[in-house]
Amino acid sequence: MTYVICEPCVDVMDKACVEVCPVDCIHPKPGAPDFEATEQLYIDPEVCIDCDACVEACPVDAIYPDFELPEKFDYALELNAEFFAEAGTEERTAA
Repeated sequence: MTYVICEPCVDVMDKACVEVCPVDCIHPKPGAPDFEATEQLYIDPEVCIDCDACVEACPVDAIYPDFELPEKFDYALELNAEFFAEAGTEERTAA
């Protein structure tokens, strides 16, 4: 399963989800060079352990498991994949 962050996060980027993630799979991190230039946060499906902590922490209800993603947010799956394809392994290993 993959968790996906979608439109309600755009321009909000509250970071509560980043703080509760036990495996550090939400990017970009605050302080990362691309953090200020990014409109929203993304969940790395290769690192995520599906613990649901981010879902509970999100104040704008922007995080869904892929199989429960509302149809209007289907585009978010592709955006998430594109973010990690562009970032490559460098983003995954950045602290």
